[in-house]
Amino acid sequence: MTFTPHGKHLIAGNWIGTEDTFASQPAHGPAHDFSAGTPQLVDKAVQAAEEAFWTYGYSSRQLRADFLNAIADEIEARGAEITEIGTQETGLPEARLNGERGRTTGQLRLFAEHILTGDYLDRRHDAAVPDRQPLPRPDLRMMQRPIGPVAVFGASNFPLAFSTAGGDTAAALAAGCPVVVKGHGAHPGTGEIIAEAVHAAIAKCGVPAGVFSLIQGGNRAVGQALVQHPLIKAVGFTGSLAGGRALFDLCAQRPEPIPFFGELGSVNPMFMLPAAMAARGAELGRGWAASLTMGAGQFCTNPGIAVVLAGAEADVFIEATRTALGETGGQVMLTDGIAQAYTSGAAAMVDQPGVQDLLTSICDPREAKPFLFKVSAADWIGNHTLAEEVFGPLGLVVVAQDTDEMTRVANSLKGQLTATLHMDDSDAELARRLLPVLERKAGRVLANGFPTGVEVADSMVHGGPYPASTNFGATSVGTLSIRRFLRPVCYQNLPQSVLPDDLA
Repeated sequence: MTFTPHGKHLIAGNWIGTEDTFASQPAHGPAHDFSAGTPQLVDKAVQAAEEAFWTYGYSSRQLRADFLNAIADEIEARGAEITEIGTQETGLPEARLNGERGRTTGQLRLFAEHILTGDYLDRRHDAAVPDRQPLPRPDLRMMQRPIGPVAVFGASNFPLAFSTAGGDTAAALAAGCPVVVKGHGAHPGTGEIIAEAVHAAIAKCGVPAGVFSLIQGGNRAVGQALVQHPLIKAVGFTGSLAGGRALFDLCAQRPEPIPFFGELGSVNPMFMLPAAMAARGAELGRGWAASLTMGAGQFCTNPGIAVVLAGAEADVFIEATRTALGETGGQVMLTDGIAQAYTSGAAAMVDQPGVQDLLTSICDPREAKPFLFKVSAADWIGNHTLAEEVFGPLGLVVVAQDTDEMTRVANSLKGQLTATLHMDDSDAELARRLLPVLERKAGRVLANGFPTGVEVADSMVHGGPYPASTNFGATSVGTLSIRRFLRPVCYQNLPQSVLPDDLA
């Protein structure tokens, strides 16, 4: 059965339309009209979220776990419809949408399990010592408490796992924080179906309707109104550096500044160490090409830079990469704008001093084909433009003359989501030299793999120093991400009858 969106916003349990509309721009299939958001709708949604917090923020962990599991159930029940419109809007293949839906429901269920154990509360107790000299010590108890309404911005490249009911929403709801989602214009129909699933779960579990709202589209004023609303206490964002930095600045300029947890992108450098290159350089080149073109290169962990040592091994690696990329066909990109930015970014890359063009592609308006460039480490270190992310399947080989220059490349990096060491046992000494540098630069350091897979698990870190993210102490993937929406509260000498249930 074909899904036809109704094109309305979900505001605290009510589907609301507006006079102004915008049309979706699907990769294929019919376009649909959607109501455009307004600052007035933002205010209504946030006010309802604040009212809901007085109930939901003090609800039991069991109720919230049941709610998260119910959302997952309702998403799974709509699986065919989600895949149908998701593929139309984004151009992503069915297998990718189905896999991402599994990741989305999986992380909802993971958070349900996580909060039931209670470990995330970080409960601490220092018992009173009334006889201590020179002063007695009071009874002190501490635990983490939810912060209040949270704003979440949907991501263009993950219509499910980083959008309406994605990781930010799941973490906030698990913590006890109501959520107001600003849907992404690249996939409004997908967002609508997910909102319907959340709406059904709200009714099933009896939680306040204001716990979740979805506002579609609208101009910049809508996003600005959301992050500047005095009742919003934190923001989760995945997107471009320019857009994220603008919202971050607005959060910092508020009369009450709030944390902005922005994941803003990364070039995710790989360091190809000499023994590994000598043993399997061609294999590594083919592996890089496969990772670089996965999902048309539209992953925030796409490994855009390979740092190699000059020599025959580097030549083998580069030729294997070039051949594999040349055999890759065009792939539909998420939006027309992303495709245009990719083409522009490639054109700007080839104009930079010292850059050699190894593989040029002619792209159709919404299609991505791979590009491959090469530059010396000296030219790369001296040109910060070459360290900027180009969103798509574009690779840059940085050629260092020796291991000291390779280390200087590592030192000159900006903040990254990931950094990779391709190494054999005899590369361990060089790897130990690089590791202290790379762990200061990246949130995740990996060996002998490609970073485009992000496991949803307790130990995962998806974040890093700026500009990879705006908060180096946080992650947007894994159970630790719940800490973004909690704050510690100390209770001194409160009687058992008054303490919160999780401390009593």
